[in-house]
Amino acid sequence: MAYTISGLELEQFNPLFSLSDAALKARGIMRITVDAKPGYPCRITLEDADIGDTVLLLNHESHNTASPFRSSYAIYVNESAAQTRHMHDALPGVFENRPIALRIFDDEGMLIGADMGEGEALHTKIETIFANSKAAYIHAHNAMHGCFAAEIRPISPNKLNKT
Repeated sequence: MAYTISGLELEQFNPLFSLSDAALKARGIMRITVDAKPGYPCRITLEDADIGDTVLLLNHESHNTASPFRSSYAIYVNESAAQTRHMHDALPGVFENRPIALRIFDDEGMLIGADMGEGEALHTKIETIFANSKAAYIHAHNAMHGCFAAEIRPISPNKLNKT
């Protein structure tokens, strides 16, 4: 089954990029200069930030639902991000060389399963997950640190024919 992987919307973070370090700190956010690649995966671009870039480390509610599976955790966003990345039937750079945990949710935000993988095996796992009609979306997390990486949604055949 076809799927799309989306980064977080740039617009929600744009107002933070112009704030001073003190103003960010007051909101519980840190500005960090990237000193290693990989190591600072941007949740907007779905790529690791380059050495010398500045990223914001902040808490983000990745699963805003009325179910017991509501979730938030720390993420990085690159201040040089120019647009939100959307990928179809392909894995983003931030999934490379990292074990990725897949949390599978139904339409009501209830966890109905989970899986884990690395590299190209993830592509097959995602397709298999969406073969189950109860699987509405997947949240991918970095398995080692537990932070949200991206949301994955199935693309219906009707939407594919319209593009």
